[in-house]
Amino acid sequence: MNPPQIESPSADTATPATLGFAMPAEFAPHDACWMLWPQRPDTWRYGAKPAQQAFAAVACAIAESETVFVGVNDDQYENARHQLPAHIRVVELSSNDAWMRDVGPTFLTHPDGRLAMVDWEFNAWGGLDGGLYFPWDKDKRIRTKIAEMLGIPRFTAPMVLEGGALHVDGEGTLITTEECLLNPNRNPGLNRREMEQLLRDYLGIDKVIWLPRGCHRDETDGHVDNLCCFVAPGQVALSWCDDDADPQAAICREALAVLEAASDAKGRPLSVHKLPQPGPLYIAEDEASGLDRLDSSHPRRPGDRMAGSYVNFYIANAAVVMPLLDPVHDEEAKAILQGLFPDKRVIGVPAREILLGGGNIHCITQQQPRV
Repeated sequence: MNPPQIESPSADTATPATLGFAMPAEFAPHDACWMLWPQRPDTWRYGAKPAQQAFAAVACAIAESETVFVGVNDDQYENARHQLPAHIRVVELSSNDAWMRDVGPTFLTHPDGRLAMVDWEFNAWGGLDGGLYFPWDKDKRIRTKIAEMLGIPRFTAPMVLEGGALHVDGEGTLITTEECLLNPNRNPGLNRREMEQLLRDYLGIDKVIWLPRGCHRDETDGHVDNLCCFVAPGQVALSWCDDDADPQAAICREALAVLEAASDAKGRPLSVHKLPQPGPLYIAEDEASGLDRLDSSHPRRPGDRMAGSYVNFYIANAAVVMPLLDPVHDEEAKAILQGLFPDKRVIGVPAREILLGGGNIHCITQQQPRV
């Protein structure tokens, strides 16, 4: 059998879009979900043991309706294998940290049933200009390794981009933020027009909706997956804050104004569903004291505000796995999501330990679409 061809387009070769590939929506059926195992002591407190329990709970919830792969560094393989149920597949896949949404592949599908992926450039959310850790050499190899495991084509994109920076509706529309994709610490040589063209070329989309900013104090420079996402064609969920004294309120109003004035690639107006913002949430003294302090990583200090959001959920085949972050708002957010996904079971997972590391359930997962 001949090995799979790895496609790495350059200026004189075809792009995924010209070959008929496109990124499907997250709410389309999946074959699997990919995750990574947390262990960095400067990101995850107390040797990542509390975070590992939270990651395991997320993996178990998703595994109720789709295969889950958890990539693990060799020195944590036995520990992860013991902590995770037998039906969750543990594979050796070295990483610098555990944010599979951003370091993993963006999967593409073809009408003829083929699967492929985009291999974006990764610089740890800003490189040496605001990046969250150094080095990120293992993270950069994850997409190549998964392409080899699955035997699928890998399209190398000439731009820095993380998976959490975009959402698509599977019908030609992409939503993102100016704060992230136009940040000079990502692609200083690209303007908005050039960025949109690359998104069309590599994701098979037709229209980009630009929101101004992401959530307040989001250390990813404003990933859209913490603020807004598609829940169906023509419908989005938006994190919402009513407190005018909170900086997040202005961000929400800006986003709402853009969304209400926008139409998708099919010409439909967008229906916006508001999800309450949890908190505000802050890092406690005992939570910060359990972390290693390294000059090469982002500091996490007592009193720092965290960018908590119920929009940071994962849409599985038969479930929506959402973070539980605030007893005041958890049940309200869960009820709203159940209304948006009446045919799926909404599963809440205590997720503060994930948020302490800088993200949440959507950030630690990456769907592999069914073909």
